[in-house]
Amino acid sequence: MRTLRTAWERRGACAAVAWGLIAAWWILVLLSPDARADTLVIREAIVTQEAPDGRTSRPVLRNVTLPDDWSSERPEFGGVLTYAVSFDLAPNGTRVPDGLLALYIERVCTNVEVSLNGHVIGRGGQMSEPVTRNCYRPQLFTLPAALLDPSGRNALNLRVVGFPSGEVAARQRAAGLSELYVGPEAELRPRYERQLFWNVTVLQVGSATLTMVGLFMLGLGWVRRTQPAYLYLGGLLIGWSFISARVWATDLPMTHWASEVLISSTVAPVVAFAILFLQRYGGLRYRWVDLFLWGQCLLVPLTIAIVGREHLFTLMNLWFMVFAIEVAVATIDYFVKARRSGASDWQPIAVAMGLGVLAALVEVAVQHDWLGLPNRHLVHFAMPVLLLAVGLRVIRDFAQALQAAESTRDDLERRVQERAGEIERSYAHLAEMRIEQVAEAERKRIAGDLHDDLGAKLLTIVHTSHDERIATLAREALEEMRLSVRGLTGKPVRIADALADWRAETVSRLGQAAVQVEWVSANETDERNLSARAYVQTTRILREAVSNIIKHSGANACTIRCVIDDTDFNLVIQDNGKGIPMELDGRLDRGHGMASMKRRAKQLAGQCLVESGPGFGTLIRLTLPL
Repeated sequence: MRTLRTAWERRGACAAVAWGLIAAWWILVLLSPDARADTLVIREAIVTQEAPDGRTSRPVLRNVTLPDDWSSERPEFGGVLTYAVSFDLAPNGTRVPDGLLALYIERVCTNVEVSLNGHVIGRGGQMSEPVTRNCYRPQLFTLPAALLDPSGRNALNLRVVGFPSGEVAARQRAAGLSELYVGPEAELRPRYERQLFWNVTVLQVGSATLTMVGLFMLGLGWVRRTQPAYLYLGGLLIGWSFISARVWATDLPMTHWASEVLISSTVAPVVAFAILFLQRYGGLRYRWVDLFLWGQCLLVPLTIAIVGREHLFTLMNLWFMVFAIEVAVATIDYFVKARRSGASDWQPIAVAMGLGVLAALVEVAVQHDWLGLPNRHLVHFAMPVLLLAVGLRVIRDFAQALQAAESTRDDLERRVQERAGEIERSYAHLAEMRIEQVAEAERKRIAGDLHDDLGAKLLTIVHTSHDERIATLAREALEEMRLSVRGLTGKPVRIADALADWRAETVSRLGQAAVQVEWVSANETDERNLSARAYVQTTRILREAVSNIIKHSGANACTIRCVIDDTDFNLVIQDNGKGIPMELDGRLDRGHGMASMKRRAKQLAGQCLVESGPGFGTLIRLTLPL
């Protein structure tokens, strides 16, 4: 379900881009309002040709209907034409329009100089080489009231400089003059600003944005040289910004022919960047395509030099068709390979590039006069939007890849830390095992020395001594030594066996001292084990407690309770003796072996608590973890 939703969202996004461009195009068409009632539309003019010395030649060439497109009416002509028109401010006795009047020219190419009643009132820029190029820029000239004749006819002369249509790479830059609008400046200025915004300002903003994104992609490609798609995309964005600069950069420090050759030669590298970006981004690479594209970049200026300036328009239109076909084939190839590879995010880029090819084909149709020359050109508006969409999509994909890489790196670092911790713990465990092995060997050596040397001597004393007291002491010392040796080298002892040994020894000793013993234990059959060390230390604690009862308590009865649960071994020894005197600030561990008992319990990670008071007997609680 999630996959279906994602696919639906991608299709919706692609459809939104396509319909957005179509809607924007229709908005651009609809934003060209008709003239208002106070505006005079001039659609006829008398044209005279200007001689090379600047004087107008006679006779009059002909009457023309505006708009006048030189590419269709006089394709071979290049130079200056003067358009003479006249108008009445108050025809047939109507009211003279109020306020400041102006002349609005929606399109004039390449440049124009305007005279009112024999006085020059303005020009679009330089009229000789290098000529100011205003083919995409509307013109608005105010008509000074002092030069107007409100009661008679007023004459307007427009000197238009242009070049033969064969010497331009695009039809839009061929010479021509649109309809003329004369009316209140307050009514014509919004139309002028609207046309200037859509034809120039939008393109300037788009070029600046593409340049910034392109520089970012170039920097990204420089950092990540293993992914050349970023470099090619950066070159594509900056290259298109450079090509579109001819629309708003009206005064270039070069002649008309030099600027046409420069712009025409730049198109081939831009197309190469577009195709190579699609291939690299789709994981494709054809060496012969690389060689062909870069060879094509040299072939374009070479063919321009061969055919000459008179056939530039025909040559570049052929090249534009070739470029459109190449990009279309590369887009289809990217589309097919992306579908076969199962890529999930190829649709937006494929749709954007496909729409770009469609816009280029529309532009080719305009160049061949299959479609009329529009006031606002689709390719100028659509290409920056599409290229920006591609750039932002690539940046988003890069950000997602970077985020995934960082997540993978963090996961890898976490795993490395976990493995390093495991290795450290393993080394620590091995070190502990080694230390334990060394300690075990040393304990065995000590136990062997005790058993072989001291044990043999004590056993000799037991069997050879004629003094019963000495023999008894030797026998006790031998038992203590054997207990110590057992703690050093012995094996774990079953709890049931340990309880039986302790009970037998305790009852015997206390019975000899005339102390009644009550032994309470519910774990006589417990099959769990005590370590040899725990058995030895517990035995000594119990012996010390029994010795204290016999020597110091004066008790005649004693109760010993043994409780063993899942985790702890609990031994409670209680007598009814006179208790331990509260000396040395009431501390009970200063005598009677209490410190030794507590130390032994602590060594086993347990505790030994003593509760006593004069006349209340003594209670010892021993708790050891199993």
